[in-house]
Amino acid sequence: MGARLLRRVVSLLTLPVLIAGLMITLPQPALAASGGRIGGGSFRSSPSMPRSYGGGMNRGGYGGGVGYGGGYRGGYGGGGFGFPFIVPIFGFGGGLFGFLIMIAVAGMVMNALRGAGGGAGDATGSGDRLGAAVDGPVSIVQVQVGLLASARALQSDLRRLASDADTSNSAGLQRVLQQASLALLRNPDLWVYAAAELGQVPFVSAETTFNRLSLQERSKLQRELTVNVAGQRHADPAPVLAGASDAASDFIAVTLLVASRRRLTLAGADTADSLRQSLQQLGAVGAEDLLALEVIWQPEGAGEVLSSEELITAYPDLQHL
Repeated sequence: MGARLLRRVVSLLTLPVLIAGLMITLPQPALAASGGRIGGGSFRSSPSMPRSYGGGMNRGGYGGGVGYGGGYRGGYGGGGFGFPFIVPIFGFGGGLFGFLIMIAVAGMVMNALRGAGGGAGDATGSGDRLGAAVDGPVSIVQVQVGLLASARALQSDLRRLASDADTSNSAGLQRVLQQASLALLRNPDLWVYAAAELGQVPFVSAETTFNRLSLQERSKLQRELTVNVAGQRHADPAPVLAGASDAASDFIAVTLLVASRRRLTLAGADTADSLRQSLQQLGAVGAEDLLALEVIWQPEGAGEVLSSEELITAYPDLQHL
């Protein structure tokens, strides 16, 4: 009886909390500019994952793992229901990244409660899913940088990378990650704002969490002018807008979203030095460890810019360096 009551309370409370959080964290579409995107990857072809995954995902819920680094203890810890939790390292309690991690935890709680009340009839299936979650932790990292609009060369570098990169395999994606990281590292004098977040999720919920984070960042774009994703390329002619940008008060935003099957560490992005270290750490991720990648930037249209107000509204987790 106690388990049923707890399960009902969690069910009643979860949906309102998630809706309220989404209303708070979603960006305002009116502030969106056009952008570009490079990425790809697969959560279904990992050679290090056990065959019991069968190439599929448990889309019915989310799991979580204990985050490590930044003062949190590494590894997985068992809870009262025998499941691990995930804690994002940077930015916990703010931004959609931390919120989606909370969704993963809430989903894992719901699944554990259902398993606890389901009896012996579904014990095998639940055990397999939980076992898979424990065997396959995935690191998900998001680094965002706001640069002065005079970093037009960076846009050209990313556009050029999108035109010739092979995003159909892990080696090509690793090159994209390395080149995008280098493009940012070559413009330290133009860094003004930055944010970095790191979390751990079980393999069974990693694809869903990554896709939600990707969609959140893509929703900040009015449209995608330059695209190279999973081997598919698309390019629209960029509209030329009248007026020159103000190099001192207009900005370009770049997001790197990475999923790795290995434990990643991150220096954060509180200072220019920590951002530099974080970009170097991301650029060093090997092709064999890279599960998925998104490089998203805006604006992309000629003459388009983001004002400081638009930048902070669309990217509320950015901190001034």
